[in-house]
Amino acid sequence: MTARPATPLASRLKAVYDNVPLPPGQAAGLALDFLLHRLRPVPLPGSRSLQRTTGLGLILAGVGFNLWALAERRRRSAGPFALERPEELVTSGPYAITRHPMYVGWWLIHLGAGTMTGSAWVIATLPPAVLAEHRYVLREESLLAGLFGRSYADYADKVPRYLGWRVPGLR
Repeated sequence: MTARPATPLASRLKAVYDNVPLPPGQAAGLALDFLLHRLRPVPLPGSRSLQRTTGLGLILAGVGFNLWALAERRRRSAGPFALERPEELVTSGPYAITRHPMYVGWWLIHLGAGTMTGSAWVIATLPPAVLAEHRYVLREESLLAGLFGRSYADYADKVPRYLGWRVPGLR
């Protein structure tokens, strides 16, 4: 049996998936959260409807943040879009809020998924997942500093690594 050629839609969806990688820390954290919740449930306090609504809101915010970041990066790409090969330093859109909007988006998705299922395990799985990804972030920043030099240094001085206020002298 021969494989059928990919449809244009399937090719486009694969291209999008290839450019929105699920960070390994989040993949492990989400899987562990769901596994622990299934084996030894520890419910979050509060009403289930509030948990579902809050969780869904966090998931949608994370997905929206990822899509916004992708759209902003794509808008700045002249040729075929490749997330891992930036052509230009993007400092607008969500990149004006955080230097790593897609990581932040995945963190919101992780928090939202745990909250939506009512699992208090998300409180234990999210911080190690974030810390596991921090080393990738530092590697990315080193690469970007090498590619964009002073422009990246100026950007890093103005925009926080994740979310929050800039602390002078701390990137």
